[in-house]
Amino acid sequence: MFLSVFDLFKIGIGPSSSHTMGPMTAARRFLDELAGNDWPRPAGTKVGRVGASLHGSLAYTGIGHGSDRAVILGLAGEIPTTVDPDKADAQIEAIRAAKRVTPPGHPGYLFDPDKNLVLDRKTPLPGHANGMTFYAYDVDDHLILRRVYYSVGGGFVVSEEELQRSKGAARKPGATVPFPFAKAEEMLAMAAKSGLSIAEMKRANEETQMSRAELDAGLDAIWAAMRGCIERGLSQEGIMPGGLKVRRRAKMLHQKLDEEWRQNRPNPLLANDWLSVYAMAVNEENAAGGRVVTAPTNGAAGVVPAVMRYWLHFHPEADQPSIRDFLLTAAAVGGIIKTNASISGAEVGCQGEVGSASAMAAAGLAAVMGGTPAQVENAAEIALEHHLGMTCDPVGGLVQVPCIERNALGAVKAVTAASLAVKGDGTHFVPLDAAIETMRQTGLDMNERYKETSLGGLAVNVVEC
Repeated sequence: MFLSVFDLFKIGIGPSSSHTMGPMTAARRFLDELAGNDWPRPAGTKVGRVGASLHGSLAYTGIGHGSDRAVILGLAGEIPTTVDPDKADAQIEAIRAAKRVTPPGHPGYLFDPDKNLVLDRKTPLPGHANGMTFYAYDVDDHLILRRVYYSVGGGFVVSEEELQRSKGAARKPGATVPFPFAKAEEMLAMAAKSGLSIAEMKRANEETQMSRAELDAGLDAIWAAMRGCIERGLSQEGIMPGGLKVRRRAKMLHQKLDEEWRQNRPNPLLANDWLSVYAMAVNEENAAGGRVVTAPTNGAAGVVPAVMRYWLHFHPEADQPSIRDFLLTAAAVGGIIKTNASISGAEVGCQGEVGSASAMAAAGLAAVMGGTPAQVENAAEIALEHHLGMTCDPVGGLVQVPCIERNALGAVKAVTAASLAVKGDGTHFVPLDAAIETMRQTGLDMNERYKETSLGGLAVNVVEC
């Protein structure tokens, strides 16, 4: 089983990988299909108008997560990796005024977001909670193409046909990579047999797809984007968008911590405080629609960068190669979680987002601290186990409350888990695979109100003001 580090860590924009990046990607995929010849286009027919409808969790929290904006930008030809967050508002307003999209390479299509983009809360699609349908009409307004896509978490998008194939297919054979582990048990067995670390095995798998220089450059670009997000988050202040009137706190907290740091004041919680402010900086940027990296999702984007920045801040042995090993190890664990459970809050609640991120960060930190593969697996298990059952209940459908602080606590748990694991010998009672399977089962049992619909939990018990 091979899932690239660049599948788990994708540079994009906030506030949500599944609700923002996914719909934008799906809209762009629909455009690409329109331009191709892999659909039964009637002879001489020209596309005159396009439209879309969002279903399930996308419909319930689409406005708060910017799903509507993402679809508009996607139909204009934008993709999450390169879209300019600072120009998005003006671009959307121009489309609303013109009632038309003109994506590069296309003739331009009629599209009135107020009429042709529908948040359908009454008609869930059967494949996944994050479903969306795109339509194309000819110049006489007859429907000529309909396509369904699902945003399955972390910015991953599959078509209706791809989803059905994946459900009916057995696990893909792993002959294309030297270490085709799909479960933690397999990963540990391969590490024991090869004598390699988890990062070394993951690197060997990645280098079947690209050169070492390309891999290192890509890993460095991921960290640069994460670091840039932290720095921007620490420099911004004011009210975050969306109507909850939640004020940014990272800059103020950072200034207080920096003052303590310079004065050498004793603070037994110093490391936790720095972890928290780094994570909050990222997730405040995410909530504002800024440039972030899925890790493995946007809603959980602050945990891994915060722990990496903590590693650089508090450990003098930290260097750039260790940052690469951190990311590779974290991606190995994230791939196992995604393969056997889910990283989607709409599928399994926040245990699949912040819980997965905390497990990935714990694994990465344990690895660079010199942990054995068994200790790394133990660190991931400890972090994930203590997020089991966590619901996804964003107030107002916005990735702000409780999401921002939840990332801070996920980072703290990750560091604690790594510290516990490397002080042991790797022997532990609950295997990581068991924790992952428990998360999957818990997600299946969880009421839909607690899975990113904002219909339960804090979302209905906190008065918006």
